[in-house]
Amino acid sequence: MTLELSHFTAALLFSVFASVVFGITQRSNAREQFRYGLYCFGMFLGGVLVAGWVMWLLRR
Repeated sequence: MTLELSHFTAALLFSVFASVVFGITQRSNAREQFRYGLYCFGMFLGGVLVAGWVMWLLRR
């Protein structure tokens, strides 16, 4: 069985896992961990989208 992911899906999975780790390791209580994890996820996802647009503009 093989799993084929698109670049966006792979980046999305990386964002989820990295955000969970950052939230757990960087904050002390559960509410702060959750909020920081969401913040990191948003920043990762925003960075992926911005990088995608920049690469699209450079290619044109």
